[in-house]
Amino acid sequence: MTNWRAVIAGFVVATVTAIFGIAVPGIGQLAAGIVGGFVAGFMAGGGIGSGAWHGLLAGSLGGILGGLILGVAVGLAGLTLGPGGGLISGAVGAGIFAVAVVVALIMALESAVAGAVGGMVNT
Repeated sequence: MTNWRAVIAGFVVATVTAIFGIAVPGIGQLAAGIVGGFVAGFMAGGGIGSGAWHGLLAGSLGGILGGLILGVAVGLAGLTLGPGGGLISGAVGAGIFAVAVVVALIMALESAVAGAVGGMVNT
């Protein structure tokens, strides 16, 4: 069963760490995913499988929400160009969201590995 409190805590830790990680591009976001996944896995406990699952959820949640916010922002920005611009930017926003979801799921693998380690530590 999924421990949503652990997932949300891992997501919040990853988000806060990523905000501070902007100072070190690339490495800061990588560290954010690892730390957030570890926290989710550690809080959930239950071994490697449970930790990996919770780390994966925490890592992918941030990317999916970020992609959704970016896609909506691009869609709304296009409305300033009128109906045609809104239609075009809406399609672009949907494409951005789809790409962000795929990237988020791929990048969530690092969070899953860190979550597995966290789950293993808290057995």
